[in-house]
Amino acid sequence: MNINTLKLTNTNFKDEVLTHAGLVLVDFWAPWCGPCRVVGPTVEALADDFAERVKVGKVNVDENPEIASLYGIQAIPTILIFQAGQVVDRVVGIVPQRAIAEKLYTLLEQRISPSKSVA
Repeated sequence: MNINTLKLTNTNFKDEVLTHAGLVLVDFWAPWCGPCRVVGPTVEALADDFAERVKVGKVNVDENPEIASLYGIQAIPTILIFQAGQVVDRVVGIVPQRAIAEKLYTLLEQRISPSKSVA
């Protein structure tokens, strides 16, 4: 993991993810998972690209099965995007970095755009 990627555990998940007001990208993975090793560098690149705007962390499902179970993780890699402690998007499998970045840009844009009222 790089300096912009957090190791998320049962101990710190609530503080780092659930009580964080902003966006948090969480990669659920395991060391034995081949596709996870493909997605890992993508997650780390996103952590660098979105530093200061999106918190990025990784949950090892073997070490933290409670968190994986809580969010219904049935296949890895799975990426969940949280906003203000709530899951707002889910990506399962190998997905291009650009596709995930577009999701993050859209969510960031929604957070700073003024609300539009419908008459």
